[in-house]
Amino acid sequence: MLNFINHPLTGTPYGTALDLCIVISILAWLASVITREYSWADRLWSLCPPVYCLIVAADADFASPRLNLMAVLVTLWGLRLTHNYARKGGFSRGGEDYRWAAIHEKIGPVGFQALNLLFIAPGQMLIVWLFASPVHQAWLWRETPLTFLDGIAAAVFVAFFIGEWVADEQMWRFQQGKKRKIDAGEEVTRPFVTTGLFAWCRHPNFFCEMGMWWVFYLFAVGASGVWLDWTGLGFVVLTLLFQGSTQLTESLTLAKYPAYRDYQATTPRLMPLPFLRRAAGRPPRTAGRS
Repeated sequence: MLNFINHPLTGTPYGTALDLCIVISILAWLASVITREYSWADRLWSLCPPVYCLIVAADADFASPRLNLMAVLVTLWGLRLTHNYARKGGFSRGGEDYRWAAIHEKIGPVGFQALNLLFIAPGQMLIVWLFASPVHQAWLWRETPLTFLDGIAAAVFVAFFIGEWVADEQMWRFQQGKKRKIDAGEEVTRPFVTTGLFAWCRHPNFFCEMGMWWVFYLFAVGASGVWLDWTGLGFVVLTLLFQGSTQLTESLTLAKYPAYRDYQATTPRLMPLPFLRRAAGRPPRTAGRS
């Protein structure tokens, strides 16, 4: 164990994960300052949770079925997300998320460096540590046998996993097809995807990503029998983060493609529920009638 900082989790495997998170946060910040690229936390996003969960499972000598199950699910999540991020060039030099440049332009260099110091590197790394923290609660109650709730959590996690996989594949195929048309000098009549899962909500991949961490918390509940615990803060903070992230993404998309407003008017942002879809499709009360 690292244990170079005294904190309430010192001496526990997830306390070691927290110490590792602090080290990674510092390194990510230093890398961003040196390279002037600010997606180091994005590159580490899918790599850290599997490591954290494996640290905890290893501490129990891989003898806890629940901890092993949690580690396997998170590792599969990390492998798929890492592959998707890599094929989009996220790990390549210059693969910075375009939204950071937009924020930099909006708040200026001083404000952006303050944001980088407080949030982009350390803040995001702490969120990553936090939404994987239900594994700590499961470790505290590692002698508790698997329950029906664990089975539900695993099944729904896999369902969200498949949903995100499908959404990312649909987006990838669309973007590749769009790129081929642009390279061939053909007209792109539909510049953003609106079919498949994207017909049900504008960000199905984000919805599934949040969903996996919502149900991941159920493993902690299944282990301890306690419904409200501090490890549940992770999926709450992650949900708030995605709310802000999607709002920023859509503002940039709308500025580039005014027709995106029509898509916004007919399709809910994150919750793919039929009644929300119908409600989103209603014309505004102030809209003029012909």
